[in-house]
Amino acid sequence: MSDIENQQPRDHTLAVDNDPIAIHDDSAEISKVHTDGEYIQFGNERYLRSELVQAFGGTLNPGLSPPPKHDFANPAPLGLCGFALTTFVLSLINVEARGVKIPNIVVGLAYFYGGLAQLVAGMFEIAVGNTFGGAALSSYGAFWGTWAAIYTPSFGIQDAYKDKETGVLDKRMFSNAVGIYLIGWFIFTFFMMLMTLKSTLAFFLVFFFLAITFLLLAIAEFKTNGTAVKKAAGVFGLLTAFAAWYNAYAGIANEQNSYITIKALPLPDLQNRGK
Repeated sequence: MSDIENQQPRDHTLAVDNDPIAIHDDSAEISKVHTDGEYIQFGNERYLRSELVQAFGGTLNPGLSPPPKHDFANPAPLGLCGFALTTFVLSLINVEARGVKIPNIVVGLAYFYGGLAQLVAGMFEIAVGNTFGGAALSSYGAFWGTWAAIYTPSFGIQDAYKDKETGVLDKRMFSNAVGIYLIGWFIFTFFMMLMTLKSTLAFFLVFFFLAITFLLLAIAEFKTNGTAVKKAAGVFGLLTAFAAWYNAYAGIANEQNSYITIKALPLPDLQNRGK
């Protein structure tokens, strides 16, 4: 066993397998870091090396990161649940489940659960120091708010695409505008997906499926008759929703509240494969 003396009271940096790991402890001063085979001990707390392998998702990515050392609960499951349920309902409408084609039933969910609740969760992720979680949850919360605004007459978004003389909606121009809007969200989601390649399979799949969903929805808007593509987008949207719910469950379930807990499945470490 080796002891590493460290006199910094709050911020500590330790190299594990040549990778620097920042350790933050606001509750107590850590004077020693012990390494013992597969275990690393910070003060009175002991972790497996594998537990300290963290993706940028932090608490948003359950299974890889140790519990946060602050007085807040983990806000990520709330954001994931809000996102999942709203996506689930809209995706069922996109596949025309039970003959429902009009998406306005989602507006309330988009404003208050997928929108407001997810935005609040994102703000708390920023408060606890999770940049990725804050950016992701806040952005997708804002997405649902902007999506709902399109279907809220008082915003006048659809009215802007009506002919001023006849009052008839220019459906082609409106569809192209919505397609451009969705392409922007596809680009954002694709870049967020790249930052999950060092995380778990379930966490990566949320962004992978979501990126495909946005792309297919945009293509459906650009096509003259994009019903089949829109239904395909609905299928991937359902996969996205279930992946988000899975991650939310993994972030909430533990041995104290559930008989069924989830073990994280990390993605392969391609960076160190050749070492």
